[in-house]
Amino acid sequence: MVSTESILAFAAMSLLVIVIPGPSVLFVIGRALAHGRRTALATVLGNLVGSYVVVIAVAWGLGALVESSAAVFTGVKLAGAVYLVYLGVQAFRHRKEMRAAVMDSPAGERRGDLRTILDGIVVGVTNPKGIVFFAAVLPQFVDHSAGRVPLQMMVLGLVPVAIGLITDTLWGLGAAAARSWFARSDRRLSMAGGAGGLAMIGLGVTVAATGRAD
Repeated sequence: MVSTESILAFAAMSLLVIVIPGPSVLFVIGRALAHGRRTALATVLGNLVGSYVVVIAVAWGLGALVESSAAVFTGVKLAGAVYLVYLGVQAFRHRKEMRAAVMDSPAGERRGDLRTILDGIVVGVTNPKGIVFFAAVLPQFVDHSAGRVPLQMMVLGLVPVAIGLITDTLWGLGAAAARSWFARSDRRLSMAGGAGGLAMIGLGVTVAATGRAD
């Protein structure tokens, strides 16, 4: 259905786009600094699920609507920006409580994981970089003569998701490792949490100021 050539070509294109840190990568780094490795990995999972939701939307025509309508695109973009700023403010406000967060009970961690995955999904769905990439680039690698175009797009969409799983996980683990050094001191841990919060706030502002590539 989808040729090997198309998959490899799309993989190469996806890699070029993914290696350039965008909102998803910066969000993962911010969450890793603010909350640690477990939260970073849950964020990666949520982000990838959100990204694939965008793939599904593009495959069934909704992505074209978002990309073609300035109002819809702006609405989605601003929703994501506001949510990022909210998460950043929360992380910064609670930066002095990082020690308690590190010592959370297993039950608390499970609830935190679910919230974190949902946060990642929201950011993944509203990521302007992802919307533009999937809406503008993904359709170019589909063989319309082979039929089942939506299914082809959904199969191709798994390629950047797999690449993102590897690269985003590495980013998250790297940032979490740096946080482990901060964790040796309450003051340094507070600074890491604050830095992660400020990073997410800055990312939200950047996303809000990002325009469409018309």
